Amino acid sequence: MRTIQDVMTKDCVTVSPQDPLHEAAMKMRQNDTGFIPVIEQGSRKLVGVLTDRDLTVRGYANNHSGTTPVDQVMSKDIRTIAPGKDVHDAARIMADELIRRLPVVENGNLVGVVSIGDLAVRDIFADNAGEALSRISEHVH
Repeated sequence: MRTIQDVMTKDCVTVSPQDPLHEAAMKMRQNDTGFIPVIEQGSRKLVGVLTDRDLTVRGYANNHSGTTPVDQVMSKDIRTIAPGKDVHDAARIMADELIRRLPVVENGNLVGVVSIGDLAVRDIFADNAGEALSRISEHVH
């Protein structure tokens, strides 16, 4: 059995809920990502995620400025997965929830992120990862 821990990205860029949106946007650009976990300052406790869509739709489109704190626009109701879970569980969650990335959490603390790309690139189960990506892509507007 291949576990999430085997395929996840461990060194994740993060922001805190108090960080300004502009700083989060700069981190996204510098790290070529559209997804950043939000952790409590001084800990690894996951409290949400910030996506490029959150920045655009909830942030700037609602007249929030670059100084607005991340917690005003971040996604709070997020799915996570434990590092010991099977990679097939991640693919099922991603397909069912139509999401491309899952924070990996142990005892409430962020330990990594697994993406649909992590699963597909490693040829773990191309059919399931491909189906998940196909279902997710159908819902992108």
